[in-house]
Amino acid sequence: MIDVDRKYGHTIINKLTCRGFDDEMRAIVASNLEGRGIKLHPGTNLSELSKTADGIKVVTDKGEELIADVVLFATGRTPNSQRLNLQAAGVEIDRVGAIKVDEYSRTSAPSVWAVGDVTNRINLTPVALMEATCFAKTVFGGQQVKPDHRDVPCAVFSIPPLSVVGLSEEQALEEANGDILVFISSFNPMKNSISKRQEKTIMKLVVDAETDKVLGASMCGPDAPEIIQGIAIAVKCGATKADFDSTVGIHPSAAEEFVTMRTVTRRLSPTSKPKTNL
Repeated sequence: MIDVDRKYGHTIINKLTCRGFDDEMRAIVASNLEGRGIKLHPGTNLSELSKTADGIKVVTDKGEELIADVVLFATGRTPNSQRLNLQAAGVEIDRVGAIKVDEYSRTSAPSVWAVGDVTNRINLTPVALMEATCFAKTVFGGQQVKPDHRDVPCAVFSIPPLSVVGLSEEQALEEANGDILVFISSFNPMKNSISKRQEKTIMKLVVDAETDKVLGASMCGPDAPEIIQGIAIAVKCGATKADFDSTVGIHPSAAEEFVTMRTVTRRLSPTSKPKTNL
């Protein structure tokens, strides 16, 4: 979304973009944005907006003054449940207005179920469809089917895009019982050989050091969502790093890097957790 209007010289005022994603990948996205002419102001908030003859004057909490043609408020979203009078039906909501549900998407009212963004679980269209399918099977199909929110792939359609599945490096350390192995590959994609653009593709695998199970995969580069969608199947099926290593790559392609990464970039233990406050 950020890159749609990058040609207009946007300024982004926040911490690193893509909150909740792998910190290293977030830093790469930020670097790519800056390389495309977008000026970032990490950790900055707005204190004043006013119209001027030249546009809109923006004053930050750090005392900076900026002049902009347009100001876009992209401050997140909350469930749109305020006007539903849910309390009258006995439906409980949390402090941000999300409907509380159990593992089958049942609310506190026996006859009311809720799926999708209004439950504030994973706010993605395909996840809402999956939750609705589970609801239909449970209520109308005679099956007890729980939505499975593990290893949901997703993407940020920046330029180039970022896509991930499974656990980030930080999440893996939080959940790991032992060490994790991180494999990283960085290269200039063939698409850039003519334009000479110095914008690296970055791929990462996070692996459980004891079980060899691939816990997560991430990629920032051209076609990342298309590639990660296939990797997501392997992660969902519990593939090991050995499974990846034994798979023959398609050459020449960017995707083959996921099955040719052999060298451990770093080994981390839960006692050496990286900072996640980017």
